[in-house]
Amino acid sequence: MGGAKDVEGLDAAEAEAELVRLAAEIRRADRAYHERDAPEISDADYDALKRRLKAIEARFPELVRPDSPSAQVGAPPSETFDPVPHRVPMLSLENLEPAPRMADEPARLEHERRVAAEFDDRVRRFLGLGPEDPLAYAVEPKIDGVSLSLRYEGGRLVLAATRGDGTTGENVTANARTIGDIPQTLPGAPEVLEVRGEVYMSHADFAALNARAAAGDGRTFANPRNAAAGSLRQLDAAITASRPLRFFAHGWGELDAPLAATYTDAMARLAALGLPVNPLLKRCATIAEAVQRYLDIERQRAALGYDIDGLVYKVDDLALQARLGFRSTTPRWAIAHKFPAETAWTRLERIEIQVGRTGALSPVARLLPVTVGGVVVSNATLHNEDYIAGRNARGEPIRGGRDIREGDWVMVYRAGDVIPKVADVDLSRRPPDSRPFAFPDRCPECGSAAVREEGDSVRRCTGGLICPAQAVEKLKHFVSRGAFDIEGLGAKQIEMFWSDPDLPVREPADIFTLAARDAANPTKLAERHGWGEQSAANLFAAIEARRRIPLDRFLFSIGIRHVGEVVSRIIARHYETWENLSRSIDRIDSEDVPEWRELIGIDGIGTTIARSLVASLREPRERASIDRLAAQLQIEPVAAPASASVLSGKTVVFTGTLERMTRAEAKARAEALGARVAGSVSARTDLVVAGPGAGSKAREAERLGVRVIDEAAWLDLIGGG
Repeated sequence: MGGAKDVEGLDAAEAEAELVRLAAEIRRADRAYHERDAPEISDADYDALKRRLKAIEARFPELVRPDSPSAQVGAPPSETFDPVPHRVPMLSLENLEPAPRMADEPARLEHERRVAAEFDDRVRRFLGLGPEDPLAYAVEPKIDGVSLSLRYEGGRLVLAATRGDGTTGENVTANARTIGDIPQTLPGAPEVLEVRGEVYMSHADFAALNARAAAGDGRTFANPRNAAAGSLRQLDAAITASRPLRFFAHGWGELDAPLAATYTDAMARLAALGLPVNPLLKRCATIAEAVQRYLDIERQRAALGYDIDGLVYKVDDLALQARLGFRSTTPRWAIAHKFPAETAWTRLERIEIQVGRTGALSPVARLLPVTVGGVVVSNATLHNEDYIAGRNARGEPIRGGRDIREGDWVMVYRAGDVIPKVADVDLSRRPPDSRPFAFPDRCPECGSAAVREEGDSVRRCTGGLICPAQAVEKLKHFVSRGAFDIEGLGAKQIEMFWSDPDLPVREPADIFTLAARDAANPTKLAERHGWGEQSAANLFAAIEARRRIPLDRFLFSIGIRHVGEVVSRIIARHYETWENLSRSIDRIDSEDVPEWRELIGIDGIGTTIARSLVASLREPRERASIDRLAAQLQIEPVAAPASASVLSGKTVVFTGTLERMTRAEAKARAEALGARVAGSVSARTDLVVAGPGAGSKAREAERLGVRVIDEAAWLDLIGGG
């Protein structure tokens, strides 16, 4: 954790590398948690990892990896139980970031209200609702247990499955039948009813279980959730039966008939059928009322007798839930509001500046080690120079305008980010000889000027290719997993080759000449320390295997600022070949040419990304380096995603006013059917949906002979009319 930067201080290149690291940590934690029932990190730490990953992806949507943990749920099912495909996926929930536990309680309450209101605003915008339109929420505790799906057919329990990876779980029917809270029959239930809920263990039962285990020299469990998971996934159902497991229902999957018109009424229906529903479930007329419920339950949390780690807000109206729909792994109509993490005070011993791949200067607090939420912390992010000075990016005071200095006693917290943060400073303990921290205006690595462009919160080294920190980090990115992913050539080897006098690697193209240079060199790689004939041969073979690469991975690998994996894929699908892309970029000598308008008309490509792409590919030294690399490779088109939809692979433009759905809904539906949504009409456009008020885009479509339809025809086309 030490030395990593806050999300706000990351540039796109640094964010990409951070996403790779976070994905590996999350997958390791998922395997421990879901497959082995032996968590290696706390729930708070896991949530912090996920929040940091999602925060980076939210700030840099173009960097979202196709295999991102944010696009997955849980972990693959183990091979211990038979796999069970979920007919309706079991998704996870998006989280609201709680405030740290601060002495300033009013500020903390304001934070909780603000983040909840932001969720409410997002829902309203998607649905086209105004601030005065009614929008009620169902609010219930978020049980810290193990997800379970119960399938009833004809009112009889026929199958029970764990969540697994969200699409495939494990068959634990025999074990679930031993849980007293789970009815074997549901008289009066719909013909098909999949009940979703949480298996948990009460505090009293957990203590008794561990006491019995300790008395008999058996295995004790770390916490109730771990005990519940281990008990549910026993191969011997008799062992599960001996464990005091409980169950709360909190939703449903497949249904053959609606339960009710609202979530709260539907849950009342489940309760009437005989399923246990949490008694704290309540309908709140507004988001403000929901937050008050959150605060009320937080105060009684310790007395509940079972573990909860927050509350869940769900849009109560099921028709609105259906309109809101789902993202890849989370519903738009629900969110988890977690309880705050712990804080601790310690001394900030010094502030260090680190230089990232794109030259960003990042301040890191080196701390007197302190335990925060069960983890020893010795480093924390300080975001940027504004944060140290006690102001935000707009120059407004934060922390009451209190700056942060070396020698200060500071409050450290870990909520909302895996990287610890400095939340506050205690001026009463400030050393009398302290001095404000002077943020450097020179790069500590190469001495070049470090400048802060207008609108940028980060100061950057201007050294570019002459800055060793930037050059080495660019090469590390080039060989990273999402880029060329060359086996045997990682960060350690890049640092070795960077300083090697006989086989130097100073730019990506040098990697693909290594074998030839080694063959012509009197001192062979195989003769160096740590290398041998086989390892050298393996490296050269791995490099050779990467000479063929899809265009999107090629673009991602060269490390253009703001151009991550997702943006690279969008660009690659649009231009199809490196020749098409490079030829188009070469013609952009201003923002008043057709090629520029085509670039920014691609959905997901704004002016910031476009300018960065053009600047990089037209900068003479950088372009020459890229061309030398391209000459070593066979760059291939990106395969289009497979889909049976009539819109699959088509480019759609929406213009004018849509009257039966919001623009966000229309875009979501189109993308779910495999279409690309563009912001402008070009010869590559396949379909224009024109509502009232359509203007230049509709005229341009007619001029180009692109098909134009109205909203009614659009709804017929997608099956929503």
